[in-house]
Amino acid sequence: MEKPITYIGLDVHKETIAVALAEAGKRGEVREHGTIANTPTALKALACKLAKSGSALHFCYEAGPCGYGVQRQLTAAGHECVVVAPSLIPRKPGDRIKTDRRDAANLARLHRAGELTPVWVPDPAHEAVRDLVRARLAAVRALRQARQQLSGFLLRQGQHYGRPAWTLMHRRWLAGLRFAQAAHHLVLEDCIAAVEAATARRDRLEAHIAAALPDWSLAPVVRALQALRGMALVAAATLVAELGDITRFANPRQLMAYLGLVPSEHSSGGTRRQGGITKAGNGSARRMLIEAAWSYRFPARISRELLLRQETLAKPIRDTAWKAQERLCGRYRKLARAGKAPNVVTTAIARELAGFVWAIARQAQPAAA
Repeated sequence: MEKPITYIGLDVHKETIAVALAEAGKRGEVREHGTIANTPTALKALACKLAKSGSALHFCYEAGPCGYGVQRQLTAAGHECVVVAPSLIPRKPGDRIKTDRRDAANLARLHRAGELTPVWVPDPAHEAVRDLVRARLAAVRALRQARQQLSGFLLRQGQHYGRPAWTLMHRRWLAGLRFAQAAHHLVLEDCIAAVEAATARRDRLEAHIAAALPDWSLAPVVRALQALRGMALVAAATLVAELGDITRFANPRQLMAYLGLVPSEHSSGGTRRQGGITKAGNGSARRMLIEAAWSYRFPARISRELLLRQETLAKPIRDTAWKAQERLCGRYRKLARAGKAPNVVTTAIARELAGFVWAIARQAQPAAA
């Protein structure tokens, strides 16, 4: 005989967890259970107390800044626990009251009804690589800001470098600038130091990402994705770290929708209207695909760098990558000749590139964890 199920909604915060219970059945009781401290000891005591009733415990809580520690502890104890996507939780339009207790009760009720969408939970090793990748993205943003500050200062002083910036020649040009005010020299040196520190930080993190790959279970997928044009080591590692197990998507359309690369739609009756892309899902992964899509504006070819990346890969993966080049390069030129805006063309190419990413990930079997 199967055990009855008790659905538990958790509203997790830094210091406390609000708990609510929903009994199985459409008309089962939903009640508040109280608030506990957000500590492993308190959570263990809660699970042990609820398990005494003999019911199977199904926990759920929203994904948030507290991470996956609660899920891992409850799963290790033998209970089912899902982490749900906050943006996909159904909400009543007229509900204007929000408290921790109501949120927990709502989670328990919706979990019982099967209305919640769980997110993919990474293992600790995968989460560590993802944190490393996100640190590198933060370093890139800091570098961009530091360069903008330096460019803005030079623009205010009437200084303009007419060649490609941020090269060795550009650095020598900066060293030769002269200003009437001594304070301006101090500002210039401070801005240069900020750019150089941000550059060193970015390069250091990229080296750490490369060093972390051999011990990562999804490293074969990262290496396989580098067969694609515009998908070097950092871009491939970022994509895999943010998406996780790409094979969990049953077809490439699911991956495209998850990345927010499909058109939005508002249709009613006989009227069908499509708008811009939904921009749902993971923004970092979508940005990497769009950056990679820019490289397909050139004719299809195997460059020396791309050839070196493909040398150790299986022939089916190389064939898929070449098929992607042939299709996407031709598609880019066709859309451009049709008069489409460059950003629209690139987004369309990124959407199709996601399909080839899915196909290659299916061929590259992850190593055993």
